[in-house]
Amino acid sequence: MTKKLITTMVQSGDTFKDQLASYKAAIDEALSCYVVDIENSTAEQFGVYPAEAVQAFSAVLDRGGKRIRGALAMVAYEMFGGTDTALITKAACALEFLNTYILIADDIQDRSETRRGGKTAHIILKDYHQENYLSGDPHHFGEAIAINSFLIAQHYAMNLLATLNTDAETRLKAIQNVNLYFIATAHGQTQDIFNEVTPKVTEQDVMNVMEWKTAYYTFVNPLQLGAILAGASDAELATLADYGRHAGVTFQLTDDILGIFSDQSESGKSPLDDIKEGKRTLLVVYALKHAQKSDVYFLEQCLGNQNLTMAEFEHCRRILTDSGALAYAQKMAAESATAATEVIAKNTNWPQNTKQFMLDLVQYLVVRKS
Repeated sequence: MTKKLITTMVQSGDTFKDQLASYKAAIDEALSCYVVDIENSTAEQFGVYPAEAVQAFSAVLDRGGKRIRGALAMVAYEMFGGTDTALITKAACALEFLNTYILIADDIQDRSETRRGGKTAHIILKDYHQENYLSGDPHHFGEAIAINSFLIAQHYAMNLLATLNTDAETRLKAIQNVNLYFIATAHGQTQDIFNEVTPKVTEQDVMNVMEWKTAYYTFVNPLQLGAILAGASDAELATLADYGRHAGVTFQLTDDILGIFSDQSESGKSPLDDIKEGKRTLLVVYALKHAQKSDVYFLEQCLGNQNLTMAEFEHCRRILTDSGALAYAQKMAAESATAATEVIAKNTNWPQNTKQFMLDLVQYLVVRKS
């Protein structure tokens, strides 16, 4: 596949939104080439049915999102002196493929029907089954083919990383690092699912999920990938990990709040999903410990109820507010944001423009609406 060189370097004076939009535009342009490549090569080599799996994956990937993971890899690469725009854009695209693979798996496990304002991959494929009058269970078909779609894309992404135009030692270190953090992410997801079904979930259990599943995956992994490709030292990688852990907690706490208290038109996901799946977020764990007994009983009955009504959901929201859970989660998010900014602020030898992007990102995580 050939594509033109894309310039994305952060310019002094650009606003955070301008910078993020610049990274996103570069990533989206390159991704469109890779999507065409994987769709065409699948259709040519394997035929129409495998192509349906890839197209379902592409439908979720194409909806975009803000491309924060890819952008962070590019920021860190520039921060430590990287100048090969084509190389880091390719690496960022690999992360976005991996991100979409994780989202599709998460949607199956959470039984979510919407993602980024559209249908989830397994629902797209379930609908394909029904529209074409295929035999068997459409729900099982949709989930089974969606699993195949993200496995294909996962290995496509790893091939992108394996063919980065850098020396073999750096390339191997980058791939190993990505794999280690995705292993941690899988363990975080496992802990998250166990938290839904075990009787006693502690705040530490929830914090473990936020670190393993969110912080490593969304922040530490992409930041360290970009830094490794630019030749950063192990000490510098450790500093990025420190920032990433705090930023990740901020991100997840805000996400949990938005997941229940935002409008679906803003978040792109049903606000009922987390309660219906029985997710033990910090909000829920705090409320179960501090709410009145009658409210605790009501909330426990709603958690995991796939037939949750809107009236029941609204009562759950009131419990989360009245118990102080919402205020507590907001306070924890603000404290984590402060800790993340302190890590960046004290590193005076880093370029100011990339430092400012990371500082502004933390503030954005606190106030974002989706």
